[in-house]
Amino acid sequence: QVKLVESGGGSVPAGGSLRLSCLATADVVKTSTMGWFRSSAGSHYDPGSQYELVASRSWGTSMYIKDSVKGRFTISVSGDLSTVYLQMNDLKPEDAGMYFCNSASPPHFYWGPGVQVSVSS
Repeated sequence: QVKLVESGGGSVPAGGSLRLSCLATADVVKTSTMGWFRSSAGSHYDPGSQYELVASRSWGTSMYIKDSVKGRFTISVSGDLSTVYLQMNDLKPEDAGMYFCNSASPPHFYWGPGVQVSVSS
């Protein structure tokens, strides 16, 4: 079982910044695709809800950033490989939602409980 714990959510005005953190372990980060998803659903992953991939990173290989956040969001990993960050700058109201950290190493997929991001116009 993989445990993921997000932090760093909050409420900011449009144009503000937040940095989300996903605490995992080095073994997980190095062997999984780590992603940040956004949903209008409540906390905790619900397979019946819609989730959109905002950013993802596979160790030593590929990185993905959703077009609508390119130039504003960055996904990175801490030096000790235990934490995956999502730096969000110039936030817009449409960026608001529940943000979930995900670890994917098929057939295994794990989700954190999510953090709320609110952006006021």
